Amino acid sequence: MKALFFIVTGRENPERFSLALTIAARSAMNKRYDDLKVIFYGPGEEYLTSITGQDLENFNYLLKNGHVDSACVNYASMKNLKDQLLKIGINLQPTGERLAHFVNQGYEVITF
Repeated sequence: MKALFFIVTGRENPERFSLALTIAARSAMNKRYDDLKVIFYGPGEEYLTSITGQDLENFNYLLKNGHVDSACVNYASMKNLKDQLLKIGINLQPTGERLAHFVNQGYEVITF
């Protein structure tokens, strides 16, 4: 099974954001899925620019190992986040297109 972690939660619920990163990273480390990808969207991509500690370690693991697909270019532009997201290594793409791509490839979407 292939899984797509769609992380929308942000600053309004930092615990839920942390849980999403933790389960994504541990799932990747333990190879629980045939493939695992992560998309950050909206408040999730905005909050991503300020994470530290274990959240940052989990994000960096996911990024370094090819599990982070993208964050939304349109939201990043609207919120003036493009430079910050590019600096941390996030690929910016239209989320609607990326989501459709993964659904059409048979990924199960898990939303946080």
